Amino acid sequence: VQLQASGGGLVQAGGSLRLSCAASGRTFTFGNYLMGWFRQAPGKEREFVAAISWIGGGSSTYYSESVKERFTISRDNAKNTVYLQMNSLKPEDTAVYYCAAKRFDYRTDSYAYDYWGQGTLVTVSS
Repeated sequence: VQLQASGGGLVQAGGSLRLSCAASGRTFTFGNYLMGWFRQAPGKEREFVAAISWIGGGSSTYYSESVKERFTISRDNAKNTVYLQMNSLKPEDTAVYYCAAKRFDYRTDSYAYDYWGQGTLVTVSS
């Protein structure tokens, strides 16, 4: 299983970016997985950002308090891709962003996730 994250870059405070994470693998059925985004700032622990499930043909979304109302997670099961639309970015959003996948229930702890992408750097200048 491979998760390939992209879309990071340098943006001014108040700007927007959209991250993408494409999943692949012969045994990986994208629709069976809850997809999440985490981030890790320099000198800090990895933290949960957002997650999206796919159950019974519908999705549920989850956000950390720090990004709620500014970030939107979505998924396209036909493309095996999850997105993170980030608006109203702040300097404190600067971090390496990772996508991750797990089966079954929603969790915010990183060790519960089975697969990880390589990360994409987001830098927000003030």
